[in-house]
Amino acid sequence: MTATAQRWTRPVPAWTPPLDSGALHDLLERVRNWQPFDGCALLDDVAAAMDDVPPPEEGTAQLAQRLRGHLARLVTIAAASEAGQDTTAAQLALQARTLQTEPWPRERRAATAHLRRLGWTANELHVRLTALCCLQEAA
Repeated sequence: MTATAQRWTRPVPAWTPPLDSGALHDLLERVRNWQPFDGCALLDDVAAAMDDVPPPEEGTAQLAQRLRGHLARLVTIAAASEAGQDTTAAQLALQARTLQTEPWPRERRAATAHLRRLGWTANELHVRLTALCCLQEAA
């Protein structure tokens, strides 16, 4: 018995990549710069911001920058997950976005108050996302 091969007569279109070289380069840079969410680091920064003794003045701006980074990640996680349908999580995400855009106060008391608002919002959003099973609980 001899099997004869069938030839397809339809032309197959040439494959084209989904992204051009510029978009691929941008994607590669984003992957290289990606930092995973670190819940323990978040809790350490929240504890430093919410402590009874405010952090030293020279470290306050750096702590605020780290808290803003945590908030940005938490807001992204909330937007990517089903947390946007939860009213509490949506309100906290909106508050986080508002706090991120506020300018850094020059006066020491106002800066400490702003830092504590950042810490409180980050903690509450983290707790809410954990309760909604969008995050694993951090130790």
